[in-house]
Amino acid sequence: MNRTRTNDRFARTRTRAGNSGAQRGGSRFGSAPSGRSGAPSRAKGYGRQQTAPQGEFALPTTITPALPPVEAFADLALPTPLLAELGHAGVTVPFPIQAATLPNSVAGRDVLGRGRTGSGKTLAFGLALLARTAGRRAEPRLPLALVLVPTRELAQQVTDALIPYARSVRLRLATVVGGMPIGRQASALRGGAEVVVATPGRLKDLIDRGECSLDQVAITVLDEADQMADMGFMPQVTALLDQVRPEGQRMLFSATLDRNVDLLVRRYLTDPVVHSVDPSAGAVTTMEHHVLHVHGADKQ
Repeated sequence: MNRTRTNDRFARTRTRAGNSGAQRGGSRFGSAPSGRSGAPSRAKGYGRQQTAPQGEFALPTTITPALPPVEAFADLALPTPLLAELGHAGVTVPFPIQAATLPNSVAGRDVLGRGRTGSGKTLAFGLALLARTAGRRAEPRLPLALVLVPTRELAQQVTDALIPYARSVRLRLATVVGGMPIGRQASALRGGAEVVVATPGRLKDLIDRGECSLDQVAITVLDEADQMADMGFMPQVTALLDQVRPEGQRMLFSATLDRNVDLLVRRYLTDPVVHSVDPSAGAVTTMEHHVLHVHGADKQ
């Protein structure tokens, strides 16, 4: 078990020669992404489908065999500064979802992960995203990696978890969310940010203003995809995904795999590595939500 709470919240460049494995040495982390001729098209990235729990879609079967899980972060081909920061934080043993997905995501594979809050999703996508982006420099308004989340609070949590690791490999993060001054966020993008953590609506606003373009984004993460579907963000999410590099890496993490998440998997993931944590722990269907309208004078 991880010994620090920072491991709670935490991505491919495939070469045209069909080399889906990670390169070694400095070029592995510093080279620009290229296309992938040997991978299935995004609309056809499915093998035989597995039986899914009631209410969820059938999970895709990985066509290309997944790499085996690792027992320690030191077993991964991560940049030395990232490993040092993990050690400094007391994080040495990966959670199951990290151990299973990181060898593949660091190598550039698409990932479909299911796990509840606290399963270690943020490091599962964050370490791969940072490792594969390290050594590159973003131009103004042209981020290289994108993490989409449904809420401002989750965006801040992801940012807080990633910042020390990003700093260790000299990557700049920008948080783009509603409810905060848009001018300050636009300024951060103009200054150059390799990684953007964003909610869909605010990111769309900044793109519409000409303050951001996604055509250099080679790594895209969707965190809490089911919640984004619940909140009606799917049209915005798909519009944003259509703007990133088509040959880029995609990672999708969700607590449940129902609703419109199936659309995202079929449309945007290619031959994904699939991993689930607590697959029987689905969404609570007996919960009731109550809204209370309270006058200002009655609030305490």
